[in-house]
Amino acid sequence: MELYHNNMSVCAQKVRLVLREKNLHPAEHHLNLRKGEATTPEYLKLNPNGVVPTLIDHGIPIIESTVICEYLDEAYPQVTMRPQDLVQRATMRVWTMCPDAGLHHACGVTSFSIAFRHQMLKLPPEEIERQLAEKPNPKLRENVRATIQLGIDAPQFAESFKAYGAVISKMSQQLDQTPWLAGDEYSLADAAMLPYVCRLEDLNLSWMWDARAAVSKWLERSKARPNYSGIADYLEDHYLQLMRTSGSELRDRLQAILAA
Repeated sequence: MELYHNNMSVCAQKVRLVLREKNLHPAEHHLNLRKGEATTPEYLKLNPNGVVPTLIDHGIPIIESTVICEYLDEAYPQVTMRPQDLVQRATMRVWTMCPDAGLHHACGVTSFSIAFRHQMLKLPPEEIERQLAEKPNPKLRENVRATIQLGIDAPQFAESFKAYGAVISKMSQQLDQTPWLAGDEYSLADAAMLPYVCRLEDLNLSWMWDARAAVSKWLERSKARPNYSGIADYLEDHYLQLMRTSGSELRDRLQAILAA
């Protein structure tokens, strides 16, 4: 088994949580996304989308983090991460769909507008253009350009950030009723959502659940589990410092956006 991933990628974090829960330790290949290592011809043969992660099992590449997590649970059922109760399993799938239904996009816009744009602004203009050119979708390319230039003043930011906040609210409503997102047991739902909550915490935005004790307790329980090493062991200090500082500086404006 092999895993092509990136240390700070939320999608890669999700898959590593499942791998650690199941005590699976593939050979790891870390890709530097800023250097274009996910868009080389060699990697595109494995993952035509040019994103991470990609899992190779028995010589077969499996792509899309949600699909990879489902695959791992079916292929390695010794430690199951799906509820036996079918209603709870359906609830689990609602949560595992959440990133693909818009949360991942909101996370990307939020992270880039608040913090990662500062890394881009230090690059020569030609390098910025090179990285933008790797994005085949023209609309996405221009949205990223606006984010680099304008940060949280970019047209798409407020809507994305509010969508992120709405997900935290829905999580709070569920966790007021059950200890884990799909019911009484830790499941793929919790592994799917934990990286997105941790990203907000890394951005110093944990105030978003100050009034939602259930989310705080869920986060504490999740980080106390051994499989949290799938996130903790890969955190990069220079990214964390940038995210925390940038999020703190913008707190008042971000609170105003959510309150609007």
